[in-house]
Amino acid sequence: MTPRIDHLQITVKDLDIAEKFYDKLMPILGFDLSKKSKGRVPANEFDVIEYAHKNLTIGFNSPREQFKNDVIHRRKPGAVHHLAFAANSKDEVDEIAERLKEINANIVDGPRLFPQHGENYYAVFFKDDEGIKYEIVYENRDYL
Repeated sequence: MTPRIDHLQITVKDLDIAEKFYDKLMPILGFDLSKKSKGRVPANEFDVIEYAHKNLTIGFNSPREQFKNDVIHRRKPGAVHHLAFAANSKDEVDEIAERLKEINANIVDGPRLFPQHGENYYAVFFKDDEGIKYEIVYENRDYL
């Protein structure tokens, strides 16, 4: 098997808040909003919004009723720590960082080199409106 992620599903606290943010973010990441879909999975009691791309589909799910008031924290067991999207160059990281500012994404750090992650590790880290962390990274990986 060749490792490849087909889709991700991320549970958010408020699907309406999430949709407003991700409708602005996903085109920056290369997703076409015309491929966005919404639905309900009654058997599992959640609503979902999915953004599809030929390389990856990302879905955002509503929480179960008993968890809707929980605090999102990336260090909880089972939580997504962060998602990193690969850029094609440092310039692309910089361009995306500017676009992230335009949509009022919470820029946590960067864009800059992060030598603690690798000699050529250039990234910008940001969070969505509920505190879920993302990264845009470029690293010249000659060893892969």
